[in-house]
Amino acid sequence: MRFAAGDPAAMQDLYHQHASFVFSLCMAALRHRQDAEDATQQVFTRAWRSRDTYDVSQPTGAWFTGITRRVIADVFARRERDHQLAEAGAEAQARNGSSPPADSVVDRVVVQQSLVQLGPPQDEILRLAYTEDLPLKTVAERLEMPLGTVKSHVHRGLARMRESLEVHHD
Repeated sequence: MRFAAGDPAAMQDLYHQHASFVFSLCMAALRHRQDAEDATQQVFTRAWRSRDTYDVSQPTGAWFTGITRRVIADVFARRERDHQLAEAGAEAQARNGSSPPADSVVDRVVVQQSLVQLGPPQDEILRLAYTEDLPLKTVAERLEMPLGTVKSHVHRGLARMRESLEVHHD
């Protein structure tokens, strides 16, 4: 009842009760620690935002499991969408007969693969920040995330991409 009423302490209690279970579900499905951590954070953020939909007569574990399943599905859908966009871009380039220098094409593919490997929400945040050239504050507002969280995702995402690109470059 306290959670549904918006009591932050109740949310903290629920986090302590369910975080390890939610994380284990995310880790089993996504198979990448950072992605699982990000998905776990999304689960609890979604839960807090939609607490008014929580039926107090139902167990919280089942409700969190449902949210977790939807977050994981969203991650996979976003990964697939990104993959299809990358393929469509390559096909369009081939149809147009444009042939940029080979190094440029390879670099674009490698960067695209690095973004796809990041997974949500880091891939989306980096695309908004660097492809659409949006300020981080605007990215945070658009994704309904705290600015500090967006900055952390940018920092971690760029570090992971740098590692990935350094491995490819070597």
